Amino acid sequence: MGIYAVFIRFSYAMSVRVLLHGAIGVFLMLAGAGALRCQDAVLDEPPPDQFFAGIITALSDTSVTVTRTVLGKESTVHTFAISADTHVEGKPKLKSRVTVRYVSDENGDRAVRIIVRGSATPPKKQ
Repeated sequence: MGIYAVFIRFSYAMSVRVLLHGAIGVFLMLAGAGALRCQDAVLDEPPPDQFFAGIITALSDTSVTVTRTVLGKESTVHTFAISADTHVEGKPKLKSRVTVRYVSDENGDRAVRIIVRGSATPPKKQ
């Protein structure tokens, strides 16, 4: 084997190595740019809606107060503002079971949707 054959073999191996490292470098740069773009999109999203279920203890045209009681824990009370944009499913009244979808902002909790589930006490059998 001559010196020329050794040079060709060495040159070919170096070319493959350089090409492979270059391809890996380009892949890593593109993958890093995509991850940065995704992080920016998350910051622009509005806060997610939250849910609260319980029994109506106070009701007016502008607000609803819902109390949730869990066995072995203290009751949790939330008051939600009702606006013209609030979508109400059913007829809310005192002691009705409801699920409230709401958003929190600087003015407090605002009800987005109120779903009436039924009364808190089961109907009496006759």
